[in-house]
Amino acid sequence: MKTMDQYNFAGKRAIIRVDFNVPLNASFEITDDTRIRAAIPTVKKILADGGSVILMSHLGRPKDGPEDKFSLRHLLPDLSAKLETEIKFAPDCVGRDAKELASTLKPGEVLLLENLRFYPEETKGNEEFAKKLASLADVYVNDAFGTAHRAHASTTIIAKFFPEEKLFGYVIENELKSIDAVMSKSSKPFTAILGGAKISTKITIIENLLDKVDNLIIGGGMTFTFIKAMGGRIGNSLVEENLIDTAKQVIRQAIKKGVNLVLPVDSLNADRFDNEANTNTSDINCIPEGYMGLDIGEKTIQLYTKLIEDSKTLLWNGPMGVFEMKNFQKGTVEIAEAIARATENGAFSLIGGGDSVAAINQFNMTDKVSYVSTGGGALLEYIEGKELPGIKAIRG
Repeated sequence: MKTMDQYNFAGKRAIIRVDFNVPLNASFEITDDTRIRAAIPTVKKILADGGSVILMSHLGRPKDGPEDKFSLRHLLPDLSAKLETEIKFAPDCVGRDAKELASTLKPGEVLLLENLRFYPEETKGNEEFAKKLASLADVYVNDAFGTAHRAHASTTIIAKFFPEEKLFGYVIENELKSIDAVMSKSSKPFTAILGGAKISTKITIIENLLDKVDNLIIGGGMTFTFIKAMGGRIGNSLVEENLIDTAKQVIRQAIKKGVNLVLPVDSLNADRFDNEANTNTSDINCIPEGYMGLDIGEKTIQLYTKLIEDSKTLLWNGPMGVFEMKNFQKGTVEIAEAIARATENGAFSLIGGGDSVAAINQFNMTDKVSYVSTGGGALLEYIEGKELPGIKAIRG
């Protein structure tokens, strides 16, 4: 399997599955262009070789066919500016117009296809639909790590029509290299920081990480299922009652495997889910009735910071509290800053998952960590040890 740098795209039409599922405001302006910026090096390499590019992506979740608010034409101004060239646009991703525009592409030209998910065949992994997409090009490049865990027509099925001419773009190449650096070749101590609201969404990851990490730091709402499992009083904090036994099992597994499972020791509490709520700080085991934990406390910040700064490999997925509210974001900010300091001192840090990435972007720390993953669900499934259909389709 060739890499982007090994492949010569001269005279070839490359169809690239990109992830341009970006947020738009009411005026259809892009509010976060991270995913588009990530795809630019792959496109530029193909154009520099003397190839032409056909871009395909989804945007949003259209339910009943084409809707203008989900049209990829809204991305044209931004894309043209980033690539410094006029982008051709096909008002459909298959059919006569798409075929004609693709077949007349000259070296150095770029064509953007309309939203793939205007067709239900895309998410159903329909082979005939994938064949139509494949007919537009000579070579297939998958550069959409964020959708690699889906067996969709454009991410997986299409690859079978390019038995020899298929490869990963730079985004996926870098994602796999970075995840591998963390999961398979990690320097010790290896510390994973898991936050977020629910233990239910992270349980498989936790179980897989217990075989790899030295320290497993827990934060966010899922803390309280663990604390209740250990007999603590958690007031009105979020808890998954049906997973208390699971939390107990994780604690037992960590002890058995010699993993340092680290839970908060104190909590910043609020009497309602509101930035202006009344607050107090308490021991994590003694949250007052009528109050809920919305961020980690100062003692916990100090404890976590020390562990992070002493680590050589770091994986962060999920905030420490309700960081969207200014009064409850300190824990998340301090953990991000500790990861940045550790990175500066030589640690390898991988940030993944929507909220962690949002936090890193919000605090302007993207360039202070080793790698920020573009894939939320795909990253988590890969860490869980699952085989991603979009990756398997290229690797064979």
